[in-house]
Amino acid sequence: MRHILLIHQAFVSPKQAGGTRHYEFARLLAPDGQYRFTIIASTLSYLTGQQSQPSDDSDLERNIVVIRAYTLPVSHRSFVWRVIAFFSFMVTAVWSSRRAKQIDVVMGTTPPIFQSVSAWFIAFVRRKPFLLEVRDLWPEFAIDMGVLKNPILIRLSRLLENFLYRRADHILVNSPAYYDYMLTRGIAKSKVTLIPNGVDAGVFNLDSDGQAVREWLGLGQKFIVIYAGALGMANDIDVILKAANHLCEHQDIHFLLVGDGKERSNLEAKAKQQNLKNVTFTGALPKNEMPVVLAASNICTATLLNIPMFRTTYPNKVFDYMAASRPVILAIDGVIRDVVESSKGGIFVEPGNDRALADAIMALYNDPAKVKEMGQNGRDYVMRNFNRQTHAKEFALLIDKIIKRI
Repeated sequence: MRHILLIHQAFVSPKQAGGTRHYEFARLLAPDGQYRFTIIASTLSYLTGQQSQPSDDSDLERNIVVIRAYTLPVSHRSFVWRVIAFFSFMVTAVWSSRRAKQIDVVMGTTPPIFQSVSAWFIAFVRRKPFLLEVRDLWPEFAIDMGVLKNPILIRLSRLLENFLYRRADHILVNSPAYYDYMLTRGIAKSKVTLIPNGVDAGVFNLDSDGQAVREWLGLGQKFIVIYAGALGMANDIDVILKAANHLCEHQDIHFLLVGDGKERSNLEAKAKQQNLKNVTFTGALPKNEMPVVLAASNICTATLLNIPMFRTTYPNKVFDYMAASRPVILAIDGVIRDVVESSKGGIFVEPGNDRALADAIMALYNDPAKVKEMGQNGRDYVMRNFNRQTHAKEFALLIDKIIKRI
């Protein structure tokens, strides 16, 4: 049996809000008895900052154990306090890892990058292979967004990034652009594996009409546009509010913002100030409720700030939208645009262009046949190309290769 120790501050189970890539890998591999997973995760939700509950990790599959490591509850105060919270988990994760016995591989995932330092240290001390997963390019994203400006801190961040790349026995990336980035940094092809973001399409019931969600929110038969994900600075939710303002006279069109994050209170205040009665904030919802929530939508949207580094990312939400058979209006350029356009499952609009976003929504509102066609196209495409069950098998092969090679 292969025992994988994963250090992941933002790990979530289906009863929590957030991406479940790692849980799905574990769920799909654990039942066959050849793999077991121990995950060191934070006591706090990465999205909401709220305390995790013991029930969040109950009823997990056999051979999956989650250990919650204490994290200072300060991550939503400011960038500096957020880094302090990251450091607190970096320390407590190492201490908590003592409870994981007879491990075969230590896996660290970034961002945040500091938890990968914990993974490297544990692997070094235990003399086990260190697998580094890169899900975002840090510190490149922070530099591009203007969050990280101090030249000394930038230099130190790059040194830490290079240290982890060199010390990792293997690097796993979830976007083809990250694979190319690794090669430009001088990492050998043989040391990098791409297993892209994807989706467990089987959890989406295409017979569901989401009527219970519509009744819960009092939306009847309105044309619902959903954004589901983090409400942070990077996500450019402002452009959605501006599009909603353009369409406020169309009473049949309603926007649902499903999620939480540092900017939620500011965004709610803006929506109230502009009297946007066509916008509803639901807050964060558990991952296992998202299929029925997306079933209540007519179309879905994904947005990010218009900065170069965001052209490299594969957002989880886009694959969920497509698996739910919903058209995607995508305000993100780059590799994810290639996915949506290749699938014929949505419409690309210029990032940050609220008028273009509103026009795309109106175009689909006026063309129900196109909505259905795009939804089916997207579903078919992710089933063929971004199926989590296939990815889980690839992950298992990677784990076996790492163990045998070291």
